[in-house]
Amino acid sequence: MATRARQLALCLRNKGYEVSLERRKIYQVIPDRDAAKHGQLRVIDESGEDYLYPATFFALINLPRTLRRRVLAAA
Repeated sequence: MATRARQLALCLRNKGYEVSLERRKIYQVIPDRDAAKHGQLRVIDESGEDYLYPATFFALINLPRTLRRRVLAAA
């Protein structure tokens, strides 16, 4: 897995994963090319671990630099 800037995603859906994902919450995404080929994202969820979820559950987001730092620091 290549080292890249951490990506962020907003959770839009959580059906079937209500315990692991909160709608309208921002999650850190770990780059995973194999997962992307299968329509999935590797996300650090509520457990603090990374798991694969349907990419359609999320919208990738770009935040202003200052806000991005604050969000990642709070993770």
